[in-house]
Amino acid sequence: MKQILTLCLATAFTISVKAQSPDKALARVRYTFTHIQDTTQRDQPRTENMLLVTGKNASVYTSYDKLNQSLNMQKQIQEQIKNQTGNGNMKIEVKSETKVPLTQVDYFFFANEHKMITKERLFNNYLVEETAAQIDWKILKDTMSFSGIPCQKATTRFKGRNWIAWFATEIPFQSGPWKLNGLPGLIVEAYDDKKEVKFTFAGLENVKDDASQANSGDDVKIAAPNGGVGVVKMVGIDMSTSYLGPEIKLPADAIKTTRKELDKLKEARDKDPQGFMQAQMAANGMQGSFRQNTAPRPSGGAITKVEINNPIELPEKK
Repeated sequence: MKQILTLCLATAFTISVKAQSPDKALARVRYTFTHIQDTTQRDQPRTENMLLVTGKNASVYTSYDKLNQSLNMQKQIQEQIKNQTGNGNMKIEVKSETKVPLTQVDYFFFANEHKMITKERLFNNYLVEETAAQIDWKILKDTMSFSGIPCQKATTRFKGRNWIAWFATEIPFQSGPWKLNGLPGLIVEAYDDKKEVKFTFAGLENVKDDASQANSGDDVKIAAPNGGVGVVKMVGIDMSTSYLGPEIKLPADAIKTTRKELDKLKEARDKDPQGFMQAQMAANGMQGSFRQNTAPRPSGGAITKVEINNPIELPEKK
């Protein structure tokens, strides 16, 4: 426990992320993400609904299912708060209906700076900044229409796979799903030549200027018994739905760290989830606990990782 707490404190005091100017959100693109993680079970691919929010310079790619899960959790919390108004011993529980793990990494891409920032949440939000990969695209003459959107074909070798992408020449954004970017138009659909990883176009909408969605944070404020305002800290849960707002911006409470330090934190979490959570709460000056009803896991046991023999990123053959 002491070792985990020391690690948490060391990472918590990592240099704060340099301010990145928000970019106006102009379009939201939905994809169906399909990935054959286990080549011995090709008939059982992983599927998830994903969302790309893009502006002129910035974009963020995240799990649409995760956003909907967050909205559902917030609804549960507000209903429980309403039903327990006046109760001095308020108890908040959240039930997650999701049976499969969702993508927890969000990818921010800043075209002008050619910068990629990944966001992961391990109690706190952590940001890892890297130079965006320079993808060597070959633009072809082939064209195709996706839901009335005219697109042109491009191919590349990237992260160990041969990729085919269809980009919209009339939508001048350089962004796309996952780490795919850098074409002179929005990437509407992409897949590798074996079709083991696919980002299938599922819809596009313009972001209205009068976006009504609230920029929800990671904490939920509640009325305290003494008339003040208390805060329910959503331990280990990414409750942010700010990607549904009018701007693309990094979380204000995020901690900038390195990939090496973040991997150390993950290792500590996977080895001792309960001790890790207690250490994170202590590092943040918090007491008590938060209970989340999810799929059963052995008490105090390490997290069982899903074995993947076919990750999205493959080593390049020598």
